[in-house]
Amino acid sequence: MRCIITASPGEAAISTLNTRLTDLLAARCENPDWAAAYQQIVTTLNREGFYEGMTRVGEVFPDFLLPSATGHLINLADELARGPVVLTFFRGEWCPFCKLTTAALAEAAPRIQALGARILALTPETGAWPLRLQQRDASAFEVLSDIDFGVGLAAGLVFKIPPLYRARVQGLDLPLRQGNAAWCLPVPAVYIIGQNGMVAWRFADVDFARRPEPDDIIAALARLS
Repeated sequence: MRCIITASPGEAAISTLNTRLTDLLAARCENPDWAAAYQQIVTTLNREGFYEGMTRVGEVFPDFLLPSATGHLINLADELARGPVVLTFFRGEWCPFCKLTTAALAEAAPRIQALGARILALTPETGAWPLRLQQRDASAFEVLSDIDFGVGLAAGLVFKIPPLYRARVQGLDLPLRQGNAAWCLPVPAVYIIGQNGMVAWRFADVDFARRPEPDDIIAALARLS
């Protein structure tokens, strides 16, 4: 089985982040077992109508209080009192697709902050793992532990890892990293939440190799302003 690599609708040919993600996907898919596991996630979640359960644009995003990688408690309502929030969900410090994405977000952080917004990155990992990401991306944004997938579940983003992909990540010891034995992951997603608590913009794709360009996030924030 080979990977099916397609461009997102309207995606520019020179799309920097997604070009890197596509190159990474192509390299990973040279392993037929990995390619089959990847396709199982995408086809299973699409077949199950996974998008229908996700928090949508125009809905109020669930409030939360979560620990940060640096030991602080972060409340969404408090953050929104200061300005809009760019809320991104990623699978874990171990995920190379997430590393490319968070690095791109860190590079774009000054432009996002210039529009009055803050970035919060949620991971299901606990312990030292979120701090590794925080330190690697030079504290450009807060990394929070979504303990037991609480916020991800409330937003409709969490799924049970299908068998083929679970076999591929078995060596990562996700139960140790996540502090539970659920064997779940969140769909990578980005929400822009206005100060009224409502979702103003959303990007979510069951294909974890597709992420929004930072320029798209910035353009959406500019429209919100």
